[in-house]
Amino acid sequence: MTKVYPKAVIPALVAPERHRFLPESSTAGRSPVVLTVWKKSLLFNCDGFTVFDTKGNLVFRVDNYAAGNKAEVVLMDSSGHSLITIRRKRLSLTDSWLVYDGETTANPRFSVTKHVNFLNAKSLAHVSNTGSPRNNNKKNIAYEIEGSYAQRSCVVYDDKRRRVAEIKRKEAVGGVAFGGDVFRLVVQPEIDSTLAMALVVLLDQMFGGSTSRRK
Repeated sequence: MTKVYPKAVIPALVAPERHRFLPESSTAGRSPVVLTVWKKSLLFNCDGFTVFDTKGNLVFRVDNYAAGNKAEVVLMDSSGHSLITIRRKRLSLTDSWLVYDGETTANPRFSVTKHVNFLNAKSLAHVSNTGSPRNNNKKNIAYEIEGSYAQRSCVVYDDKRRRVAEIKRKEAVGGVAFGGDVFRLVVQPEIDSTLAMALVVLLDQMFGGSTSRRK
């Protein structure tokens, strides 16, 4: 089996930095961030993700115990501190999720809804700013996700129709394919990499299960 980053270890806990989504004004002069996403937890008996930067440093983790709560997913930093909590909307007629800062349970930052309009088959989901009476209002949509998560080929567009993040298949040195469990996440300066990774987690919740619902 082709190795991803075999020297990766879970570091000791350190004091966490407060997570904030970066405002657009802070993106000047920044370069795209390229992350390697491994659809595997480093912990035994867990499902999740392990994410590395280009130097092989552990950046993000998702560790979901097999018997845990399937309606809540926590995106953590390398030390295990919560950055974003994703919770499924209760009593919703659509496959919708709320995105919170840290481990808070109030004032979600975004609402993400699976796209079900067959007239636009390439659209996967839309991300709306919360606080509006109708989060699916076109004027309130912050990001649109298109492509195929099953093929690991997706693009995240912002409200100005700019490509702000992409999911791409990753190839090892020598052209040996890793398969669908290892792929690249390319994040442009216009979106925070933490939010971009949270969208990957959400796509996996929506389309990463049985083949009958994959897209």
